[in-house]
Amino acid sequence: MAGAAGGESLAARLKADGTWNDLWDGLDELDPEWTENYLGAILEPYESGVLPPQVVQLLCIAVDAACTHLYAPGLRRHIRAALASGVTQREILEVLKLATSVGVHAINVGLPILLEESGSRGVSAAETG
Repeated sequence: MAGAAGGESLAARLKADGTWNDLWDGLDELDPEWTENYLGAILEPYESGVLPPQVVQLLCIAVDAACTHLYAPGLRRHIRAALASGVTQREILEVLKLATSVGVHAINVGLPILLEESGSRGVSAAETG
């Protein structure tokens, strides 16, 4: 997947269709070959046909809504595309609910460490509140 039909680069295609991420500008300027390979990899789920377009959009919503990513422009674009492809508001809401579960792990991991470290300093759980 070196480029779009007719020799047009993937970067040029994404810029033309409005799906280019301005954060990629520096990558494209410094290493256009690497950028083309990266774009080919991220476009594969959209173009391979392995997953239905609705599923791809729902997965993109989950990634962009995850607390480790939180990319609002992409989230907006993928919600619009999902709705346009027939995904329901309720289906999108369920994906957003699932995406929130990524953040709960901060407590699951952090709380035992906090209690352990507090205990090693002689601070009881009651004193931490």
